[in-house]
Amino acid sequence: MATTHDDGGPRLQEESEGTVLERIFPLLPGGPGVLLGPGDDAAILATGASVIATTDSMVRGRDWRDDWSTGHDVGVKLVAQNVADVAAMGGVTTGLLVSLMADPELAVAWVEDFARGVGEGARRAGCAVLGGDLSSAPPGVVVVSITALGDLQGRPPVLRSGARVGDLVAVCGSLGWSGAGLSTYAVPPPWMSASPSDEARGGALALVRGYHRAPRPPWEAGPSAADAGATAMLDLSDGLMRDGGRIAKGSGVTLALDGDLLREHFLRSPITEVVELEEAWRQVLSGGEEHSLLATFPEGAVPQDVDLPWVVIGRCVTPDGDGPTVTVDGIRPAVMGWDHFDPA
Repeated sequence: MATTHDDGGPRLQEESEGTVLERIFPLLPGGPGVLLGPGDDAAILATGASVIATTDSMVRGRDWRDDWSTGHDVGVKLVAQNVADVAAMGGVTTGLLVSLMADPELAVAWVEDFARGVGEGARRAGCAVLGGDLSSAPPGVVVVSITALGDLQGRPPVLRSGARVGDLVAVCGSLGWSGAGLSTYAVPPPWMSASPSDEARGGALALVRGYHRAPRPPWEAGPSAADAGATAMLDLSDGLMRDGGRIAKGSGVTLALDGDLLREHFLRSPITEVVELEEAWRQVLSGGEEHSLLATFPEGAVPQDVDLPWVVIGRCVTPDGDGPTVTVDGIRPAVMGWDHFDPA
């Protein structure tokens, strides 16, 4: 796979680790509570009584392609998926530890671009970059990883296992945007060559592709949902059906979703502008890497926030003979979502 930022600049193998880190550190934010930032064997962070810890990795050629995504995109996306995990517990992200394992032939400019993306994502989330690790990798391999730390700020954590029969099921954020964007990269829609001047479709295409490359999920809604009394919550990394199934199994309930509500609120532009209606519906149900929040609430507890709206899409009910699951209009759809080891 071709290396990005092939601008004639230095490769990693042409610079020392210290020199590369000197380029990166100024691009990464500090923050309140950071007692010691990058530069020593470990960072020191003042934390609350309960610390959230989570980690996510991305592999070039598996989680992004250089002909689609810039280093900046990869940095923003890696931060977003980690911050969304912290938010889904009801917490606020306080610090990030970033690791890069790269082929020494990788352009230093790509690494700097990645660091800028991480820095931008961290500033949006209001958290510090504490340090991390830089290591070489075999030819062609680039792996990036973040470990995020968060603070519950005195709240009890919101688990996947807390949903109860009678709770409402709600989503904050979009559904299907990232999956639709990915699908247009994998199989470009025929109209792209037939009607390149279609402004509405072109704008919608830019939105969903941009969201796939560098999502901005509503992580601020996690702590407020916890404060409102959310009984279960997670971020939608692998699709509504698969991730909803995790709440169902963890809580021993069935998430009975309303197809009319899903179509009304989510089967719409921009995804219906760029893919056929059947594919758009599939992405609403199973599109991954959205990182919106899915939660359950007692009746009357769903937050009413115009800036971060929660959309009720169903209710938790007693499972039937098939056990805890997710249904749409009483039927378990065939589409399920992403699995790293069984993507089909």
